[in-house]
Amino acid sequence: MIETAHLRLLPYAPVQLLTLIQHPERFVSVSEYPAAVGLREFFVSGEVSATWLANLRALQQPDPWTLGFAVVHRDEREVIGSAGFKGAPDAGGVVEIAYGIVPTFEGRGYATEAAYALVAHALSSGLVQRVRAHTLPTKNASTRVLTKCGFQRVGDVVDPEDGPVWRWERGANLSSTLGALTNA
Repeated sequence: MIETAHLRLLPYAPVQLLTLIQHPERFVSVSEYPAAVGLREFFVSGEVSATWLANLRALQQPDPWTLGFAVVHRDEREVIGSAGFKGAPDAGGVVEIAYGIVPTFEGRGYATEAAYALVAHALSSGLVQRVRAHTLPTKNASTRVLTKCGFQRVGDVVDPEDGPVWRWERGANLSSTLGALTNA
């Protein structure tokens, strides 16, 4: 579990995500927390890769590098988003993050809080030297989140799943953004 000022990031178990996808009405019985409106859509949209779904079905235990974390609002006691990695760190110590907050909780800084927690978790693992993220190639909420978390745009790439995107990266120095986040 990762705790922040407003959030708890709890590793998803395979059964939780499978239940959310296949039987959302039973989600609270396997996760302890209800799913906010819009959470299920993160996992049933056309943007979810077949490879990720196959990995989900093959897993028996939580694996934060593959399944990520439920983003639980501490006061509301509800799963308001998802935050995780697009796989384990590569041989060069690079890992990619992804995150999303349901629409009714957007605009309150929770995506920034969750993204920063992912970065801290990855860099403290001892396996990661650089954290990467991709956004649509235009200024948007995700580009603001990444900038607040100390990422720099390093170029344009074509992602095999997402097409043209902006690549963002940051290294191991977390102290440069800690003050900015705690004062936000």
